[in-house]
Amino acid sequence: MNPEEMNVEPKEPKDADLPQVVSDADATEADVSEADLDQEEQEKQPMTGGEERAAADASSANGEASEKNGSVNLKIPEEAKEKQKPVTFTGLTKEELLRVAGTPGWVWTRWALLVLFWLGWLGMLVGAVLIILQAPRCRDLPATSWWNNGPLYQIGNIQVFTDAHNLKGIEQKMESLSDLKIKGLVVGPIHVAPADEAANLRFEEISSEVGNLEQFKSLIQAAHKKGIFVVLDLTPNYHGSSGPWFSNISVTNVAERLKSALVFWLNDGGVDGVQLSGIERVASVVPSLWTDIRTIVQNTSISVSSRMLIGVTDRSSAEDVSKLLNSSGVDLLVSRVLRSRDMDATERAQSIQHLYSSHNQTKLAWSLGGRAEGHLASLVGPALVKLHQLLLLTLPGTPIINYGDEIGLMDEDNQFPNMLWDSDEELNGTLQEERDHRLSCRNLFRSLSELRAKERSLLFGDFVVLFNSSSSLAYLRVWDQSERYLAAFNWAEEAVLLQLSDAALPRQALVAVSTDSSVLPTDSSVDLKNLRLGPGQAVLLRFPYTG
Repeated sequence: MNPEEMNVEPKEPKDADLPQVVSDADATEADVSEADLDQEEQEKQPMTGGEERAAADASSANGEASEKNGSVNLKIPEEAKEKQKPVTFTGLTKEELLRVAGTPGWVWTRWALLVLFWLGWLGMLVGAVLIILQAPRCRDLPATSWWNNGPLYQIGNIQVFTDAHNLKGIEQKMESLSDLKIKGLVVGPIHVAPADEAANLRFEEISSEVGNLEQFKSLIQAAHKKGIFVVLDLTPNYHGSSGPWFSNISVTNVAERLKSALVFWLNDGGVDGVQLSGIERVASVVPSLWTDIRTIVQNTSISVSSRMLIGVTDRSSAEDVSKLLNSSGVDLLVSRVLRSRDMDATERAQSIQHLYSSHNQTKLAWSLGGRAEGHLASLVGPALVKLHQLLLLTLPGTPIINYGDEIGLMDEDNQFPNMLWDSDEELNGTLQEERDHRLSCRNLFRSLSELRAKERSLLFGDFVVLFNSSSSLAYLRVWDQSERYLAAFNWAEEAVLLQLSDAALPRQALVAVSTDSSVLPTDSSVDLKNLRLGPGQAVLLRFPYTG
């Protein structure tokens, strides 16, 4: 490395009369010192020949020529400069790394780390397998259809449902229907059917009193956009008094004509299913035609989503309903099992248990009220509307709701009162109380319907009766490791204390839905061994799976 030079200015002599000899002596000493330093530098340089020496001489000559008058060149040794530089790590070369890596110590270290890695990996694998084997296995979800996933809402009389008095009016209320979290609409009958006149029956023609085919197709499109399916009631003699299939003599002819009408409504009409009343008559009189009817409706090869066949019967005995459900082959059978006025809670629980134990719950349907019977509030009384809403929406099977039952609509002169659509208009006195009651019923129905749609225990969970008496009932709905639900009811006119204890029950549970939130608020905790229900009160409780 070349030496670094520094110019140091000598101090000016203070006495101007110093002899010139002193200056000459100083110059001589400087020259001697510089010569000594140059000599030492030359000794450090490698012997590379005359060219390098000549270059050094030339550089020295140039340096001397450029020195200022009175300046001294000082050269700092190379060792001092090297000490001032920061130390940098250059690492090992490839050859040096290979030599070190091949030593026995590093070889054994690598093998030890490799063995430890694989032992750790195998240990984690074995642990994961053991966890999977010891963990409780999830139950396979049952095969269900769209009608098992939510309530069906029946509008038996189109003209009384809205002020429009036609199918267009139902379409205009689709947002309100969707808000109820229903899964299907059962519409009609709407075909031309003069009372007790089989000869003038026209299945494929819509009565002009309720609308036309264009309105019906528009209704179906609006419903499908909301995720709601549409079932058409094609009961032949729905206005007459001689029975839903007219007389026994006409059953064969009517059933044969119905077959072609089914093809029309399922294909051209776009309906998702068909409902027929009095199925026991046609199934027993012309079983071959009934088989054809079933095949046409339930043939899913022509549709992406399955199509349903709903049967309606007047039978109320659980044994009779069970037999008809087996013989008819319908997807759902609407019966009067829950409609008997003389039935107490014990008999009701026995009927439910009989049907549940005899059939897959995807085949069960529960209904209170209808075209022939009227509305729920008129059958059970306004005070028990909420209790029966909770019952219908928590039983194992599909609830079928008559229009207006969600608000506690009462029958008037007939079974088809005008539907009430409440507004935000301010009311006074009794009118305000009646509207508050309707809104309260609707909110309870919506909460139950929404909860049922997302909870597996309520959708297809097991049904276990915990307690029943002549006036009270409690049952459990459970599915695998999902949250459990306990429904309790009191039909009596006085309060009841239920002391529920079972191996599957905890001591405490939380309120999910209550018919009287002032007594049992939502999310409040209750003691299952001291569950008090007021007159006509019902509650749905929840508690987690604990293994």
